[in-house]
Amino acid sequence: MAERGGAVAALAARFREGKPLITAWCGIPEPAVAGLLAAEAFDTVTLDMQHGAHDFDSINRTVALVAARGKPTLARVPVGGFSTVSRLLDAGISGIIAPMVNTVEDARRFAALAKYPPLGERSWGPAPALMLSGLSPEAYLREANGFCQTLAMIETKEALAALDDILAVDGIDGIFIGPSDLSIALSNGAGLDPDGAAVRDALKHAMARTRAAGKRIGIYSLSGPRTRELIAEGFDLIALSGDSALLRAGAAAALKEARG
Repeated sequence: MAERGGAVAALAARFREGKPLITAWCGIPEPAVAGLLAAEAFDTVTLDMQHGAHDFDSINRTVALVAARGKPTLARVPVGGFSTVSRLLDAGISGIIAPMVNTVEDARRFAALAKYPPLGERSWGPAPALMLSGLSPEAYLREANGFCQTLAMIETKEALAALDDILAVDGIDGIFIGPSDLSIALSNGAGLDPDGAAVRDALKHAMARTRAAGKRIGIYSLSGPRTRELIAEGFDLIALSGDSALLRAGAAAALKEARG
């Protein structure tokens, strides 16, 4: 049975089921790429505006293709790009990942633009989201704060130190770990080691604090084996590689077969 609110509300509904979700990660701003990945066994699709080439126009053209597969779409905004949050939610995005949320003030500003009053300050105008949700305007307004998910990225020493306070902000639904940037921060710029001991210790701490707060935790993963580990560790949302890496891996595998 389809979730009330359709694909727009599906992310929150699937989080409530308690099963780990694997998201495709797309930086190529061609809607067909996300549409093809949505046709596979991914639970959701994430569109990257920070290090990927997506912008509002490409995201606006992509959401419906993913929704046609009954799946929700997330977007990662640029650093400090809180001004785009409300507009993306209006377009039918189900969850926003905000990078470099380092302070309580960052978290409060993020939440304010993602949630309607009384939790936040999001302004009214969700025409595409209304069409995708199938809800009446009144029902959408009543339910949107619950199904428009906010994930604050934790990827610096400052963010780790403020983690409990960030998680305590009303309107922040969870966190998302960027292990590569976290490894750079924890090593004071000495190296890139997203699977290293320092990062793994930080992940254990972040998991414990997130669970204590009763919120969600996601992370980026570079490989299938690492994704299996992260599922076993209890992460709610795992981004598996990226569209460019998957394209290259598929091409390499096909060429290897073709050339023996």
